[in-house]
Amino acid sequence: MPAKAPTLYPSQSRMTVALGQRLREARLRRRFTVTQVAERASVSRPTLNKVEQGDPAVTLGTYLRVLAVLGLEHDLDQVAAHDPVGRRLQDAELNVPRRAPKRKKLDSPSAPPSEGETP
Repeated sequence: MPAKAPTLYPSQSRMTVALGQRLREARLRRRFTVTQVAERASVSRPTLNKVEQGDPAVTLGTYLRVLAVLGLEHDLDQVAAHDPVGRRLQDAELNVPRRAPKRKKLDSPSAPPSEGETP
């Protein structure tokens, strides 16, 4: 049974299609055939065609194997490497003053017992 394609927003769909096109162009620049890349990535030719079409139902692992065959796997290291919004949120949380925990009240008297008294 084929995998059900996830529902994407139009902008996300355009991004996956553009990624597939870039992978296809990278394959062609290297003069690799679909069969060569599919065999080296351990995927079927139809799956590689889906990758090059930007099919969102294809697993991330498959995209990674194709990137590795093309020598582009290190490009993925840049994804979310620079996260200015996340950094600002993290910094804002660090600057929030926190109230000190309440002191526990002792049940015993604060003064030590004198010599004749028992605790």
